[in-house]
Amino acid sequence: MPDQVEQIVLGLSDLRAVTRFAAESADEVLDAFETACPGDPRPREAIAAAWTFASGGARGKPLRDAGWAAHRAARAAGAGAAGEAARAAMHAASAAYLHPLADAHQVKHVLGSAAHAARAAELTAGDDRSVGDEHIERARRRATPAVVDVLLRYPVAPPGGGRVGELLRSLDRALRALV
Repeated sequence: MPDQVEQIVLGLSDLRAVTRFAAESADEVLDAFETACPGDPRPREAIAAAWTFASGGARGKPLRDAGWAAHRAARAAGAGAAGEAARAAMHAASAAYLHPLADAHQVKHVLGSAAHAARAAELTAGDDRSVGDEHIERARRRATPAVVDVLLRYPVAPPGGGRVGELLRSLDRALRALV
């Protein structure tokens, strides 16, 4: 019999808290995308959709579509700061779709927006890693007890993912150390 992944209980308030945290992170670096790709509204729309959900809106097709659109914007923008900012926006919209499975990869739904935002900030600053570390520290301070509570239901962040993965694991460790 195959191994079964443990189910995690998540309420709508949990998803809204995580999505709010992710939207805050993406907002911080949206200008990196909009400066490089003026006229492309997809990341802004994904963040707006995330805010709408976090504020009590529906978790439906428009939110999911906005996340996919930001993903396409990130692919079009490439690997630089603009692409990372669009990925932060995509993660903001997708945070509402955190799966209730005890799988380390789900940590990306909780913290991915902050990690991509930190990388976007680093790249904007000429690949200055101290800037990314500062973003991660701000995200740690901004994380509410509800966000930390959700994070603690999951295993630690997975290995890999390059610099974004390093930033993700740094934030994961910092938030888990709060308890």
